[in-house]
Amino acid sequence: MATFRPVLLRGILRGVREARGSRLPLIAGHKLLYSCNLRCRMCPFWRRKDQRLLSLQEEVKMMNTLADAGVLFMGFEGGEPFLRRDLPEILRESHDRFHTSLVTNGLMLKDRFMEVRRYLENLFVSLDGIGEVHDKIRGVEGAFMRTVEGIKVAKDYVETTINVTLGSENMDQAVNMVNLAKELGVSVSFQPSYDYSTAEKLSPERERLREVLLTLLKMKLSGEPIVNSKEYFESILLSWYGGRPWKCKPWLTINVDPQGRIVTPCYVLNEYSGSSLVWETDIEELWNSYDWSKFESCNACGLTCYLEPSLFDWKNLSMVRERILENAVDYLWNVLQEPIKPMIRAVSE
Repeated sequence: MATFRPVLLRGILRGVREARGSRLPLIAGHKLLYSCNLRCRMCPFWRRKDQRLLSLQEEVKMMNTLADAGVLFMGFEGGEPFLRRDLPEILRESHDRFHTSLVTNGLMLKDRFMEVRRYLENLFVSLDGIGEVHDKIRGVEGAFMRTVEGIKVAKDYVETTINVTLGSENMDQAVNMVNLAKELGVSVSFQPSYDYSTAEKLSPERERLREVLLTLLKMKLSGEPIVNSKEYFESILLSWYGGRPWKCKPWLTINVDPQGRIVTPCYVLNEYSGSSLVWETDIEELWNSYDWSKFESCNACGLTCYLEPSLFDWKNLSMVRERILENAVDYLWNVLQEPIKPMIRAVSE
């Protein structure tokens, strides 16, 4: 329950500020570093040289500023976050302030997960296909098996989701990945690959992507463990194939680079190039003076961290149930189960 009270109280205060007309970020994404132990062909970030990374004290200073700005959800990524030795300390500080999630490629998950398990609400593990398909895309032989071994360790302790990036070389793997998620007892999320200027162009072929999205939408509606909302698939289909764009709301997500600099307007349009330091910026003033209007019609990417928040609507009862009520119940149930989980695992073994 440690994270529940601060998030709830700040959520109430955030609502008051929004009612007064203030625009505030809801979600923060922070790259802890660019270095990575994989060589994913579609990724530009491991190709960048890390400058001096933030110290733990600077990470805390960044988090305090984000909390003051109204952020409730904090997600950490890389590069590969587990390459940072101080990751447990960083996540502990985040857990005291935010609903905390982590994105990892899973290679080090089996060895280091137990160091961080108490500080996470959600874990997202990148996996793009079965066996050699994944290894070829991610650039390291044996990566698939090591990642699956890590998922098997983590799934008993924290809500775990497989993240699949759909590209030109794994379009035939989508159904297989849903089946793998079911086999492992986890959920799965999908998003199309985006072509960055400094990485290989592996975005999916247009008509093939349409077929896959329609298949995934049907599987979602049939109850398969796909965490994307049905509105996510419908919005991409309507925009990219029907000329009916969604309204993008990039202000709901604030991204912070490994040096603590704010990335605007979003993750992809300037290819994650940071500017001013978080703790030297009045975020509320910046967010309410920045011209977001010219980006509202941008449908260039299908990144879930932007599209899903943009689509959320309190008037949509199915979204409220799936995104708020069911998640809250699952979270509270996991909290209540935490003291007896060792006994449950001992009996099952």
